Amino acid sequence: MNYENIYIEEENAIATILINRPKKLNALNKRTIEELHVAFKELDADEKIKVIVITGTGEKAFVAGADISEFADFSVKDGGRLAAEGQSILFDFVENLSTPVIAAINGFALGGGLELAMSCHFRLASSNAKMGLPEVSLGVIPGYGGTQRLPQLIGKGRAMELIMTAGMIDADKALAYGLVNHVVPQEELLPLSLKIASRISNNSSVAIKYAINAVNAGFKYDENGYATEIDAFGKCFGTNDFKEGTTAFLDKRKADFPGS
Repeated sequence: MNYENIYIEEENAIATILINRPKKLNALNKRTIEELHVAFKELDADEKIKVIVITGTGEKAFVAGADISEFADFSVKDGGRLAAEGQSILFDFVENLSTPVIAAINGFALGGGLELAMSCHFRLASSNAKMGLPEVSLGVIPGYGGTQRLPQLIGKGRAMELIMTAGMIDADKALAYGLVNHVVPQEELLPLSLKIASRISNNSSVAIKYAINAVNAGFKYDENGYATEIDAFGKCFGTNDFKEGTTAFLDKRKADFPGS
């Protein structure tokens, strides 16, 4: 796929996806969502890539929301399809990706932008970042998983207030709420994201894949997270990564995981 709205940088087993629609504050339109799906799918299949970082170009916005002009005249059926397809090909897809995904929130993350960040495995923010779900001010609700992931991350009461007021919170409040893990000045955001990504890349990608699946299972109504953990824990014992990790530990050397 020829990318129009994103570009990808790869270095030291880490891929960085940059959403590049600066004139639209990196807003998500249909094309961008499709490009992101393809990018995540291809990077996940690339055994050389151990971690993915996603951010926006410029210093104003990670993603300032969905491109409202694309769906302002949609019918009920169109709206339902929009949410279902978006969740399937991007937001749920990213959440369940076996490759770890870090969101580096470098400015506004509103509506679909915050929903994209919340679908990532964890988030960092620059000190100028602002986050919120303003959909009710447009007569609609968050449709890309926001009503589900935000309460999971910050609690029901805080999520209800943020959604119902259509307000924004700054990076420090997002940190206090547990919505982001770290807040740093703009110029330190990507270096810190890459530093954490590098630490992750040194560990077993197979074990990390199982860990992502087990953690996610605990937040799904139709799955038993403990049972998923037990099953995944057992499967780890049959991997080459487990053999290498335990052997390296006993030999008092750094593990060189084969990734299988």
